Amino acid sequence: MAPPGALRDLTLALGAAVAALGSLLFIAWKIYFRGTGTDWGGWWERELRELRDRAPAGDAHGAAGPGTGPHPAPHPPASPQLDWRQVLVLGLDGAGKSSVLHYICSQTARERIAPTRGFNSAQLCVEGLEVDLLEVGGSQNLRAYWPHYLSQAHVLVFVVDSVDRSRLLTARQELHALLAAEPRLPLVVLANKQDKSNALSAAELREELALHTLSGQRELFLLPTSATWASLSTATSVLHVKSLLVTLLSQP
Repeated sequence: MAPPGALRDLTLALGAAVAALGSLLFIAWKIYFRGTGTDWGGWWERELRELRDRAPAGDAHGAAGPGTGPHPAPHPPASPQLDWRQVLVLGLDGAGKSSVLHYICSQTARERIAPTRGFNSAQLCVEGLEVDLLEVGGSQNLRAYWPHYLSQAHVLVFVVDSVDRSRLLTARQELHALLAAEPRLPLVVLANKQDKSNALSAAELREELALHTLSGQRELFLLPTSATWASLSTATSVLHVKSLLVTLLSQP
């Protein structure tokens, strides 16, 4: 049997070796990813591309993940017969962006939809168009990435919580900052959660968001919406949004 001192020395030596190996592996990992230019944003783009490639034609699907890079997702058309279009869906966290996308794409009931922590993407193939609906989370740390996606978009959808009066000023500031960057991008504002009794009307939100100050050169639409299953057959159905988007995206 080995003396206790020898066992202690052996244990220390093994611990030092493991620590050194771990450090070397970490350094190698950092060098590899820096050299190849790979980052979490690139990883997320590849995931979206693979999901899109695996989906059958005409299928609508969504994916959420922890993307944090300011790189627009790639957009190869699924078919040469389809014209590719992108709809960028933005709004403060909790406005109901994910629910809007869910009912536009699936038209199925769902009790609860988890908040978007990073990005959410869905695809529609309708009337000769391949439409990518890209939602970027609305938490404060993700809003800095919003402008990076504007150049790829054909239509901007901005979702507003009609009940959240305390953050309307923030919503207005974020929206006008985006519009200043892309002065001609068509805009669809959704006055969401109209099913709530204390929701501001679309006319009230027009004033709160200062939409009347926008240039007449921009196509602007303000729709009252309720992204709930019970509201799909009402005047505030999000399916009206789908019809409007198809009309806008079909323009030459």
